[in-house]
This record gives sequence, C-alpha cells and structure tokens, in this order.
Amino acid sequence: MRRKSDWWVVGAFALYFLLPSLARATDRPEREFKECPHCPTMVGIPAGSFLMGSPKTEAGRFDAEGPQHPVSIRAFALAKFDVTSAEFLEFLRATGYTPAPCNPTLNLSWQSPGGGLAYAPSPSQIEPPRWPAVCLDWKDTHAYIDWLNATAKRERPQLADRKGPYRLPSEAEWEYAARSGTATARWWGEAVGSANANCNGCGSESDNRTLADVDSFRSNAFGLYGMLGNAWQWTQDCWHQSYLGAPHDGSAWMSGACDRHVIRGGAWNNLPAFVRSAARSGAGPDGKDYDYSSLAGFRVARDLP
Repeated sequence: MRRKSDWWVVGAFALYFLLPSLARATDRPEREFKECPHCPTMVGIPAGSFLMGSPKTEAGRFDAEGPQHPVSIRAFALAKFDVTSAEFLEFLRATGYTPAPCNPTLNLSWQSPGGGLAYAPSPSQIEPPRWPAVCLDWKDTHAYIDWLNATAKRERPQLADRKGPYRLPSEAEWEYAARSGTATARWWGEAVGSANANCNGCGSESDNRTLADVDSFRSNAFGLYGMLGNAWQWTQDCWHQSYLGAPHDGSAWMSGACDRHVIRGGAWNNLPAFVRSAARSGAGPDGKDYDYSSLAGFRVARDLP
C-alpha cells in the first residue's frame, strides 16, 4: 500500500498519461518533480519496452552494441540534467570529500581543502556553474549520491525509511530514456545534423573546444537535456564486450569482474559516432582511464513508488 507521502510523486507522473504529443522535443513540466531544496529536478519516465543496442547497418556502430535484444523497463525517474559543477562543489564543501585526480599527468582534480572551500579541476579552478561536473570516476558518483540521499532524508523526513531514493541509472534505463521512444541512431534522427549536441563534428559553438551548459541544447521527447554529447555519463552496470547474457528487465548488469563500468552519451571532443543512443564504452571505477574519466559526469535516477 502506498503511503500518503508517495501520492504526490505518483500524481505528478500520472499526468503524463493524460496528455498527448510525446513526439515533439520539449520540456515536460507535467512529469517533473523536486523532492527537497537540494534535490535535483526529476522527470518521470513511463514504463515500456524497446530494442536495446544498434542494428548492424547503423552508421558508426561498434561491435559492443550488439546483439540487439528486447528490454522491458519499469517506470522510473531520471534527472532532467547532468549533475552540474555548482552542485558538485556544494557536495565537496559540505563533506570535504576529495576525488582522486582524473588525470594525474595534468594534475586535473577537484580540490576540497576544508573550511567550506572547494575548487573545480580547471586550471583557473573556476568553471561555469551550469557545466556538467566531469573529471569524476564511478566511485565519486556514489559518494555524491550517498550525500544526496542523506541530505534528502534530512530535508524531507518522509523519505527516511526509503532505500535511496537516488541512484545511478542502469545502462538499459539510460538508453531507453535517451531514445525517448525512437529507434534511430539519435533521438532527433539518423544523422548528427547541426547544433543538436556538443561533440567534435556536431555543429555547435562548443564543438571540440569546451563543455557547454547542461541546458544548451533542446531536450528530447521525454524532457531530458544533454543525453547525447557534452559529457560521458556513468551508469551502474559492469562493462561487458557484448550483450550476450544481458538482463531483459532493465536492471543493472552487475555480474562479472566489474573492473570497468559502462559510460554512455559521448563527450564534447568525441566524433559523432560516439554520440548515438546505442554507443557505449567502459571505464575503470578508480580514474585510471584518463581519456574517459576526465570527460565523465553523471545524472541520478530514482525508483517510482
């Protein structure tokens, strides 16, 4: 039986089913909710099924994207945006947590010297607050999520007896949300086009030059921003070279050595082949893969009641 405190989340999400026109890319305020002052804006993602991975005919396809397989997804919620630099700095100031360098050679690392001080990993130690927080490994994402969950439960006591509620999305949830009902290489179509994302060849002002704000490009049909390009995004899953044996229920695939975890979406300096809904790669959880961890951020997910 659902508790009273859950019904506002269910109600906000259920409004989606009363409104038409999923096809256009736009904000979906009827499916958004924010549970506490420090909590992210979440977007309700409807349950459904999709074909995960890419067909062999898709341009830019990598072998690790197959075989295609059907996956069923339960309704869940995903953050509207990547965690931003401003949000991650707030976490560092509050906790004193210090991530390991994402690139020791260049001494790229977040700094948290204590006393309520924290600095971004850019050479000037100043980053635009709406950039996605990158230079993070898989362990850093969980440190942030642990803090976010503790903060949410303090600010909203109704959450105190709930596991989480925030977590990383599974790889299947991430792809389902990125596709937002489409089966093309990208949610806007097969071709990369122009000014749809930030990558090395995406036709934006930031291409192959710098990060962009998390809301720089239009949202997909689910109302999610920045699912492709700009910064890689960590998921919960262990890395596997193919989908042979992958779960079909949308859960995270946690079997295997788990010395690497799946990242999705591509980054500002990647070629368009990496900026596709099915594109995937793996990176170590401890920042050893400098080419990826220096460009990796994340967004949080949440189960729905």
